[in-house]
Amino acid sequence: MESFELVILGGGFAGMCAAVEAGESGASVLLLEKESELGGSTVLSSGYMAFAGTDMQEKKGIEDSTQSLVNDLIEVGGRVNKKELIDSYGEHQLKTYHWLVDHGIEFRTLQAVSGHSVPRGHTIDPHQGIQSLYKVVKELPNVMIRFNAPAKRLLKNDMGRIGQVLYEANGKEQIVAATKGVLIASGGFAKSEELLKLFAPQLNGALRISGEGSHGDGLQMAWEHGAWVPDLPYLSGTYGFHPSANSVVKSQGLAFYKGGIIVNQLGVRFIDESLSYKVLGNAALRQPEGISYQIWDQTVMEKAVADDPLYDFDLLKRRRLLYQVDTIDELADCIDVPVKVLEHTITTYNSGIQSGTEPEFGRKSLTHNYGKPTPIEKAPFYAFESTVAMLATYAGIAVNTKGQVLNPYDEPISGLYAAGEVTGGFHGAGYVTGSSLGKCAVFGRLAVLDALKKETKV
Repeated sequence: MESFELVILGGGFAGMCAAVEAGESGASVLLLEKESELGGSTVLSSGYMAFAGTDMQEKKGIEDSTQSLVNDLIEVGGRVNKKELIDSYGEHQLKTYHWLVDHGIEFRTLQAVSGHSVPRGHTIDPHQGIQSLYKVVKELPNVMIRFNAPAKRLLKNDMGRIGQVLYEANGKEQIVAATKGVLIASGGFAKSEELLKLFAPQLNGALRISGEGSHGDGLQMAWEHGAWVPDLPYLSGTYGFHPSANSVVKSQGLAFYKGGIIVNQLGVRFIDESLSYKVLGNAALRQPEGISYQIWDQTVMEKAVADDPLYDFDLLKRRRLLYQVDTIDELADCIDVPVKVLEHTITTYNSGIQSGTEPEFGRKSLTHNYGKPTPIEKAPFYAFESTVAMLATYAGIAVNTKGQVLNPYDEPISGLYAAGEVTGGFHGAGYVTGSSLGKCAVFGRLAVLDALKKETKV
């Protein structure tokens, strides 16, 4: 039987950060990836990472702090997320940012995004991020990656500790030993209709956009050994996708965070657009046919950010996904909503924004506590048909600040660790943009350091 100190299940961002950390610590590592390439759902993400106090913020004159980031994570999470996980993220986030930079991750732009009180959405190209980590791994002789090698079961050793993994390679089942621990970094279950029907029937109408391997394998393997799952009731979709979006072409735009509004097929608003796009997604799915429209004007259009996966409105225009007209009457005709209703909706909104007391839903900002909304009044006007997608599940097995998987009594399951999308307890009832990839990096490394009993340096 082969033996490694650490066996990692999954080659997304969490698994690759863990592999680099373990490899550079001198441990023998085997990473099992069920697909034929690395990346998982990471490469379908918007590429935002949530960090506070960075040099990028400093260059733009943005004042930020770890405590402000922590406060936003807890507030947007509805205060049902585990505070110790949030505090640990805050403690280690800035060092993790520098670690990523030191390992070739290129941070491109800084944007104001969902759930933050200041601009702290640091963007990366997810493909470049994964490939940079892979480049490091290929230089480490003590780290091995096997593709097309799905893990099937976790096995206990003679000491009652999770110490072996049953997996499949070349059509045959094999067992590998893990002397220091097994790290589950296998992603979520957004592609498992069986699990989604069990735990998120309210999302039946959402598009399915995620990594092809996202079937909940790691979740089920951990369940078998008593892992607790704390936050499945908070599963939500992600708002802002065009109905034609799929895993190949992820057509998404969030113009409402730059000042647009959202209306349903009746032409009326139904929520404060500054809220987390998870909350927006829940509300949008309850609208007729689960379809709504983002409406904005030229003032918002001029805030577009080229090559940004959320704010490149010109790209949506080039893909012919936008309606562009000179009057609100024409816009209502394009999206087939009552003209008088849409005119009243926009007039009421504009009046409220100008007076500082938006009457319907109390909108005061562009996103969370940041930015000032502007009236929708400068032609041309735009509309973007939008719906909700299951991009990732953002809920899963319980872990502590060391990445140890916990049973229902908050006791660690010996030898078992988890990081990334497969874990629960961090996001709570909402979602802060950039915290998913952020927690992948932070807790992927923390789990490795505990498994190898290394001094925490993250």
